[in-house]
Order: sequence, then C-alpha cells, then structure tokens
Amino acid sequence: MSSAPNDHHLRDGAPQTSLIWTLPNAISFARLLGVPLFLWLVLGPEEDVWALIVLMASGFTDWLDGYLARRLHQTSKLGEILDPVADRLYILAVVVGLAFREIIPWWIAIILPARDAFLWLLVPFLRTRGYSALPVHFLGKAATANLLYAFPLLFVGDGTSTFETLAKVFGWAFAIWGMGLYWWAGLLYAWQVRKLLADRDRRAPELPLNRAPGSD
Repeated sequence: MSSAPNDHHLRDGAPQTSLIWTLPNAISFARLLGVPLFLWLVLGPEEDVWALIVLMASGFTDWLDGYLARRLHQTSKLGEILDPVADRLYILAVVVGLAFREIIPWWIAIILPARDAFLWLLVPFLRTRGYSALPVHFLGKAATANLLYAFPLLFVGDGTSTFETLAKVFGWAFAIWGMGLYWWAGLLYAWQVRKLLADRDRRAPELPLNRAPGSD
C-alpha cells in the first residue's frame, strides 16, 4: 500500500481545503453530539429503540456527509478528521453501553479501543519519515462495517423471542468477523509502518496529521 496522501489531496482525488463551516462538517459535528445522547439512552432510561434510531441516524449521516462533501466540492482537512473520529467514538460508546448492560463481556469493550490506542502509538514513528498517516484500505473499512452492523443486532437480541434470538446470532457473527478484521487491519497498518521505517531515511515531518493510521 502506498504512503500517506499529499496534503493537497483527499481520497477520490477531490481537492482538499481548509474550510470549517461547511454543510458536511456541520453534519459531522451533529454526529458527534449523538455519541453522549446514545450513551444516555442506553445507560440512563434504557430506551433501546431510541438508541438504535440514533445509531441508524449516525450510519446514514456518515454516508451523507461524504456524499455532500464530494457533490458540493466541500471536502476539507477538518472533515477528514471528524469522520473517522466520529466512527471511533460511536464504536467506543456502543461497546461501553453493551458491556455495562452485560450484553457483551468487558474484554470485548477493551480489545477494540486497545487496537486504536496501539495504532496511535505508531504516529510518532511515521512522523520521523515525514508522514503522519497511512491511507485507509478495504480491510479496515470492512471491519468497521461489520462492527456497525453487529452492535444494533446485539441490542435487538437482548431477549428470548425467536426474532431476538436470530438477531443475537447474526449480531455475534458480525461481531466476531468485525473484531478479527479490526485487529488484522491494525496489524497490517503496523507492518506498513515497519516497512516505511526500514525503507525511508529519517526526515522532518512534511504532512499534517489528517488522520491516525488505521482510522477505518
């Protein structure tokens, strides 16, 4: 996989800008506000239906902000940061909520954010070679997609009816695949960093931190 993209370009070849107040960024900020709302719904009144609605809205707006950014030519550096940060926070919020409700064991709630923490530790090594990130690859996106399918199903599966039992089975299937792919993608990112350190000479950082390694 190639090195981090140049500061002047985003994925899909769209020009990158320093705009802040754009419609896609406003949607991303709204997604972030949904994280504490989701946690409150799950841990406070235990309004699981509303919590699932928040999750579904987050998934839809995740697609919508990217679509609008490309359609309106409003891709920005801030947007490249907000999008993966929101994804990571939702994953963290959901696993914490599921663990507190005893729907999943706590070790799952620990190993998922541990992967992200591990990758953040690689950033200083990347910067010694003039890079601050590696491009996202399909495996990371597939892992995130599996997890975002798994969590709502596990919430729905917290019961004993036939429908809830099926939701639990499919939820755990997505969760197991998602966790495996999540860490596999993380190890691939770490291998890329190792190769970059071995192949390139140390130099001053040239590229700003758009996103952490493995941000998807």
